[in-house]
Amino acid sequence: MTRPETIAQLAEALHAAAQAHRTIRLGGNFTKDRIGGPISKADETISTSALNRLLKYEPRDLTISVEAGMLWKDLERTLAENGQMLPLDPAFRESATVGGVIAANQSGPLRRLYGTARDMVIGMTFVTLEAQEIRTGGNVVKNVAGLDMGKLMTGSFGTLAAIASVNFKVFPIPRASRTFVLEFATVAEAFAERDRILQGQMPPAAIDLVNWDTTQFSAGLRLLIRAMGTPAVVDRFTREFAHAKAFDGAQEADLWRAIQEFTPRFLDANPAGGIVTIPCSLTDMRNVVEKLAVPFVVRAGSGVVYAHYPTSPPPVSVRDDAEMMKNVKRMFDPENLLNRGRLNGYL
Repeated sequence: MTRPETIAQLAEALHAAAQAHRTIRLGGNFTKDRIGGPISKADETISTSALNRLLKYEPRDLTISVEAGMLWKDLERTLAENGQMLPLDPAFRESATVGGVIAANQSGPLRRLYGTARDMVIGMTFVTLEAQEIRTGGNVVKNVAGLDMGKLMTGSFGTLAAIASVNFKVFPIPRASRTFVLEFATVAEAFAERDRILQGQMPPAAIDLVNWDTTQFSAGLRLLIRAMGTPAVVDRFTREFAHAKAFDGAQEADLWRAIQEFTPRFLDANPAGGIVTIPCSLTDMRNVVEKLAVPFVVRAGSGVVYAHYPTSPPPVSVRDDAEMMKNVKRMFDPENLLNRGRLNGYL
């Protein structure tokens, strides 16, 4: 495995492999190898994990710039020391790198309130197989084809180029937070409550639906509603959900950490298993979930279902934009050397 320590070394490693027509397994700590389609066997492995420096942090400006190999937990700790956060809550938190989180476009329960990785990245540096170092940020940088380069790299699973550094906008940690948990016998009942909440005047920060055991509950359908903001806002939610079990402080953190780490634990326990991500509209979500007979994590207020299959996950349907993705791939990697097999084989 090659672990470049500078952006110049990363560019050299990529270019040398490309010149030799050698296929490349590209990543950070490779925690998400079983998400987004498996990487085919490659001639070389290049890791960005040694690119792990804090480049610039301006707490007053709510911006931070870090190298792609920095551990996500280290980034979170740095921000928390200044009362700030990046509300993506990715899985594999203990060993995931910043570049890996962005390359996989990972986001957690708070995407309903704060958005996804694409909404928080304000710039990045990435390196192509031609050893070009490309920087985006400030005014949106576009190439001649009119592509937003930073957004293009986010969610590309390392199939186009190597993310070397990322600039984020960050957020103040809310003054108060509380989570309310409701249990249901059927999916229909859970989504009826979800609909009632969404039609209300107080939008929650997160609404998740799960059907597996957590630290505080045995297996069963549970809707988790998180309120964040001022103490007055959280108190209003508390009055509205007086019939629910409420969690705050360390108990609340444990509850959401269990959801955050469910996917890594599931994959560890099921070596032949896999995760299928199902984007859907809020109106179609109930029908999608009712057909599942496997553990799931549902972003019930955002429109994403994560189905966890212990064996033989079903094939992913061909995307409507698959041909466009192939055209972009050919622009960056005409020989298909980078991360073959990722994005479920679309490329």
